[in-house]
Amino acid sequence: MNHIDSSKRNIGVNFNQTGAAVISLWAPEAKSVQLKLANRNLSLSKGEFGYWSLETADLSAGDTYQFLLDDEIVITDPASLLQADGVHGAATAYHLNNFQWTDQQWQNLPLHTYIFYELHTGTFTAEGTFEGIISKLDYLVELGITAIELMPVAQFPGTRNWGYDGVFPFAVQESYGGPEGLQDLVNACHEKGLAVVLDVVYNHIGPEGNYFALSGPYFTEKYKTPWGSAVNFDDAWSDGVRNYFIENVLMWFRDFHIDALRMDAVHAIKDFGAVHFLQQLRKEVDHLIKTTHRMHYLIIESDLNDQKYIQPLSANGYGMDATWIDEFHHALRVTAGEPANGYYSDFSGIEHLEKAYRDAYVYDGIYSPHRQKTFGGKADGHAGEQFVVCSQNHDQVGNRMLGERSSVLFSREMQKLMAASVVCSPFLPMLFMGEEWGETNPFQFFISHGEPELIKAVREGRKAEFAAFHSLGEAPDPQAESTFLQSKLQWDLLKENAHQQLSDYYKALLKLRKQYAPLSTDRTQMIVAADKVNNCLILQRWDQDQYVVCLLNFSKTVQDLIMPRARPYWKKIFDSADPCWGGPAIAPVSLDALANVTVQSESILVYTSKHV
Repeated sequence: MNHIDSSKRNIGVNFNQTGAAVISLWAPEAKSVQLKLANRNLSLSKGEFGYWSLETADLSAGDTYQFLLDDEIVITDPASLLQADGVHGAATAYHLNNFQWTDQQWQNLPLHTYIFYELHTGTFTAEGTFEGIISKLDYLVELGITAIELMPVAQFPGTRNWGYDGVFPFAVQESYGGPEGLQDLVNACHEKGLAVVLDVVYNHIGPEGNYFALSGPYFTEKYKTPWGSAVNFDDAWSDGVRNYFIENVLMWFRDFHIDALRMDAVHAIKDFGAVHFLQQLRKEVDHLIKTTHRMHYLIIESDLNDQKYIQPLSANGYGMDATWIDEFHHALRVTAGEPANGYYSDFSGIEHLEKAYRDAYVYDGIYSPHRQKTFGGKADGHAGEQFVVCSQNHDQVGNRMLGERSSVLFSREMQKLMAASVVCSPFLPMLFMGEEWGETNPFQFFISHGEPELIKAVREGRKAEFAAFHSLGEAPDPQAESTFLQSKLQWDLLKENAHQQLSDYYKALLKLRKQYAPLSTDRTQMIVAADKVNNCLILQRWDQDQYVVCLLNFSKTVQDLIMPRARPYWKKIFDSADPCWGGPAIAPVSLDALANVTVQSESILVYTSKHV
């Protein structure tokens, strides 16, 4: 396979060392292509495989431009880096390599040390910008986070959107701070020792401002997705589409110094070619890593429970580094008391939580009543660092009708227990912004589209989705600015004792994970046992001669559990029910093997055989 030239961006408008604009547009079915400037048009030359090119000194950084196809079709550059006039405006030429980086000494963190903090730029701070995030980095470092995960920042319509309606994958949302603002943020994160994960969307393009089909066959009718026609990864002319998205990945890593990508719903990337798009992407990223000596990770979201996505290329897998596993979340929530409705109906609670700890995938080749079929495959042989788990995230909160967070659905003690369940797991833990202080504002679905028919369709779609929940009231209007504003974090809550106390609890919890080697991502040194009758779970983990035992009581009553015989003596290192965290009682500091220990309702006790 001939590698893409990973040393530079090869599509769109870029500037060479002499300052000239080097232009490349993929338009394989066009008969002619011209660069459309304010006062003149310049013809591009046709090359191989549908690419048109031009080098000119007539286009400078800051100038606006478009393309004219076949003397009649005006399009904006699909690889535009800056949409200062929004998704319907012309592109603004941007010199991507003018930024003055100061992170030359930065080395990406080992994946097994990642502690994710998922955030939405627009609602994380009052400012709703990258600069606003920078102002909170010291807080995140003190909390114990090692990697921030940004929800998508590709240019979308208006100023309010989750980001999954992006229509310019290369352009950074102007209202957030544009490309320079994102580079500033990444640079600042690296100075603080934080890795940066960026959420990207390659399974569809948003509806408003989507002019891709005017320039080339970016979509195919071979497959359907929830968003309409599938992106063309394996039909005629698909090479250009595949290269487009690979160039996008390489740009984030090379030019924005992003450390890892989280790729949205890759099961909706329809590709039945001999070399799957993700396999090709893995090879190109590996080539970039070899060239730059900087490590980058590829993390996916997939609902297939198919280990081929995280199998190495050498085993005919797709070579992804890690995957989200929502099943841990689902099993945890049902165990905590979430009604077993919808997709939660597949989860029995504590027994499935036990299975999630042990096997990663709950449905790994067993029958799924909700899907009405046998589903999934086993994750044997895959390290815990290949799985990302959480107790809440943007999807699971925002796709509720009212966008309620755990803070208003569960007791304070259960919130603490759920957090510890995630952090003490053998997987990579992820927090959702604000959960650590018990944020009470919801995180709702919001948009700021400009097309009336589209706004109407989205409103009606949300109402129809929640038609069975009329007793809860009306679904919030996604177009209303108030829906967006109500979803912003309330940082002032940290001034209140109860919220600060919960934040301190999270700090202690993350410190515990880092301090004790058994609380790592090693899945092989672990025993987990569930007590279905009493809704309790005992998790034993070890590293060499150090053991840690976690006693989790999800019931609403005090339970007496028996300490394992693995070690003769146990010393307490964490107690979520301690009054210092607002809990009801303090458990014994030390215990012998097989001793009875009283575990408060909705709480966790953690003991070790070797205190450090």
